Amino acid sequence: MTSLQKLLYTLCSGLSCVIIAEGVIHVFGYVGKYVKVPCPYGQGYESHEKYLCKNDCGDADVLIKTSDSNKTKYSIFDDKETRTVTTTISDLRSGDAGKYWCGVTKNGLDIYIEVKLTTEQDSCCDDVKKTQSHEGHAASLSCPYKSQYGKSLKYLCRGNQPSTCLQQAVITSYSPQNGRFTLTDDATSSFTVNISGLTVGDSGLYLCGVHRDTQPDVFSAVHLEVREWCCVESKNVSSPVGGRVTLECPYPPEHRRNRKFLCKGDQRRVCSDVTDGGRFRLHNESSSSFSVTVSELEAADAGTYWCGSDPGWSLGNYTRIRLSVDEINSAKPADTHLFVVIGFVAGLLLTLCVLFTVYKRKCCRVKGTEDGADMNELKAVDTRSITGTEDIYENNADAVKRLETNFSIQQSARHQADNDYVDEPDYENFSNEEELYCNQSYRHTSMK
Repeated sequence: MTSLQKLLYTLCSGLSCVIIAEGVIHVFGYVGKYVKVPCPYGQGYESHEKYLCKNDCGDADVLIKTSDSNKTKYSIFDDKETRTVTTTISDLRSGDAGKYWCGVTKNGLDIYIEVKLTTEQDSCCDDVKKTQSHEGHAASLSCPYKSQYGKSLKYLCRGNQPSTCLQQAVITSYSPQNGRFTLTDDATSSFTVNISGLTVGDSGLYLCGVHRDTQPDVFSAVHLEVREWCCVESKNVSSPVGGRVTLECPYPPEHRRNRKFLCKGDQRRVCSDVTDGGRFRLHNESSSSFSVTVSELEAADAGTYWCGSDPGWSLGNYTRIRLSVDEINSAKPADTHLFVVIGFVAGLLLTLCVLFTVYKRKCCRVKGTEDGADMNELKAVDTRSITGTEDIYENNADAVKRLETNFSIQQSARHQADNDYVDEPDYENFSNEEELYCNQSYRHTSMK
């Protein structure tokens, strides 16, 4: 390739120089991101090789050609329909800034277009303006700019990354109303973004952007701090239906001359004033607090109340009161649970007593059955013994005779003994049943 210095000399000495005709292409990108360098070329050069180079554009200065494969840092694409070759430079560094050349090969001197690349850090800004507000209120963010950009696009985004600010803008001058955000541009030196209904989550850094076509956008930074609506004291008060309750409401000294009121509602800004006489009576007892007495309480009186000492609800020490109205003789959930537990325990004890009684009765019946079984068994043994004896004597006549002889002797001896000891006290206690038992035994035997 021809030395760029010789080419520039040649081109600069001739008015037909393509680079002079096409001018200089200005591109810019953010450090860590990528940038695209578009280079148009003339008709008839669609099939010619294109390339991007730096410095004098010698052979060693060529970064990528259309005949090369894409590289990690550089990639190139030739759109023959639009006759534009676009080179992408990835992972930009501050050292990538400078002068580049788009080249088109041809017989003789190649065609060159100058490219000037500018890099910017993807963060902003050294100078940050601060503003404060409180939740529920509004905030105005002022964004200055130079008068030459009066007709340019303005926008606002959250965060501090300029590279994505326009894509993530919460509002632009093309659409000046977006929910809680409103943009107003004086078209001379500044634009203002108003944010209504602030919450603590709205706190943070915002970037004001002014778009430029050939250079990086211009940014200024604003840090918004949204504080809690301070300071709210909460109280819980309860009273029965039909009763009377007094609500104490302290207020800041600077509200001493303001009208005092009590309003009901979950949100202070949309609550309803209830101090209109009737059952709600306000007493301004001191310079630091007032009280409201509510008589003949109704169930509908339960809810959230706000002690108001400023109709505009400016910053100050306000009191929120949660009033509960209890029904008379109504069982509380805790009492109901207690009754359920007591009933369950009593039922369990009763069940255990019944089971124990049944068990004991069954044990007694089993004991009696066992005793009866033992007695029957003994009787059966005696019967078998007697039957066996009868069988033996039934086959032995001699034995029967001897038994009868012995029985007669025993009877005589028994009568003699009775006569001898009839007066003895030790034998007076024998029962007739015992004698019958013994006689029956002998009598049964004798019958055999």
